[in-house]
Amino acid sequence: MLRSKSTRSILAILLSVVLGLTGCGGPVITGSGEGDTALDIDYDGVQPASDIAFWSNHPGGSIDTERALIADFEKQTGIRVTLVTAGANYEEVSQKFQAAQTSRSVGDVVVVSDVTWFPAHLNGSIIPLEPVLADRGIDTAGYRQALYDDYLYGGKHYALPYSRSTPIFYYNKDHYRRAGLPDRPPVTWDEAADYGRRLKEGGITVPAFGFPPQDQYLGWTASNLVWGFGGGWSDEWDMTIVADSRTRDALDFARSAVDAGWATVTSGDPTTPFAAGAVSQVIASTGSLTSILAASRFEVGVGFLPGGPVERTKVVPTGGAGLAIAAKSPPEKQLAAALFIAFMTNARNTATFSAATGYLPVQTAADMADVYAKTPQFKTAVDQLATKARSQDYARVFLPGGDRAISGTVQQILTSGGDSGAALDRLRDELEKLYRRDVANRLR
Repeated sequence: MLRSKSTRSILAILLSVVLGLTGCGGPVITGSGEGDTALDIDYDGVQPASDIAFWSNHPGGSIDTERALIADFEKQTGIRVTLVTAGANYEEVSQKFQAAQTSRSVGDVVVVSDVTWFPAHLNGSIIPLEPVLADRGIDTAGYRQALYDDYLYGGKHYALPYSRSTPIFYYNKDHYRRAGLPDRPPVTWDEAADYGRRLKEGGITVPAFGFPPQDQYLGWTASNLVWGFGGGWSDEWDMTIVADSRTRDALDFARSAVDAGWATVTSGDPTTPFAAGAVSQVIASTGSLTSILAASRFEVGVGFLPGGPVERTKVVPTGGAGLAIAAKSPPEKQLAAALFIAFMTNARNTATFSAATGYLPVQTAADMADVYAKTPQFKTAVDQLATKARSQDYARVFLPGGDRAISGTVQQILTSGGDSGAALDRLRDELEKLYRRDVANRLR
């Protein structure tokens, strides 16, 4: 694992040493300048601004929850927060945020996903948080370490976890009962194939399983499948594994499921046909839990993701988004932004947000007892995170354009036939090209 050699400041050295002892989140990078030099900002004597802008896509339909939390923050601090709908999804927010870097209308706090925060850092658009949090006396010890360290690079964190999720397995309990299946999801993908056959034999006429299309985070949920077969999208920055026989075996298995008719690729968000009873099982974000429960007219079951023939434990990718602070914001707004992102993600408010959306509570001290008692499905994702979560492959989350290339190739394999090996060879070449062009010269 690469380690920071920066001696720009005593603070940077101390952070690298202390955080290096708890685990390194990835490679040390040399950004375009703004992100690293933000460590040198002198907040001494600076007071938080009286107003900031928060750019969000309102993950999980959370706009009303965000408005309520903002009102509480304004009441407690006197700092006004303008909530901006900056896009319909994480990608649109990222595109608008990067386009705004050449203007004066950039937000102060921005929602950044597992895929979009690293390019924002490479572009120098967001700041490392340690200095600004330290200035406000904000303690980060209560965050779930696996979620907090998803934003750790070179001894610096670039976001606080906010709308965090893992995929979980959703199933239609009514369909399971009619087919004589046990009230639990399949433990392995081989068992998932058996469930698919038994659902069909039991008179269930809809597809047993729905894969999402490429624009619905197919590369994210398919990580579970390829990891289970011993494959992956990359080994750190080495792309060889994406064309490995184990990755090919995983995707050939998925295509055989489609060919056999027990699986399909949905035309849009897979949770929509699932909630309508038009598909029996899907893998989707915990952030979809609330909407699925509200829309379904059947009993919804949830459980851990299946394992594979090679790996059965560490097969669950973390995901979702965090809150970052814009590098273009002046110091006084960065201080106000630090107070705001800490407030939005504290133990009480992450519990509120989780209960409203289904996203994971990001603080270990979040009191979810009442929520779990009323809706036990919410607890599944937290339990799964503790035992089965795994950091995502670099090629998907840190390589600009990597997720799009991966998801497009997987959909092609599932729907277009042809030689999966040749498709994965092309994907490996494309990922290597993206790495050389956009990342390699910024790492050291």
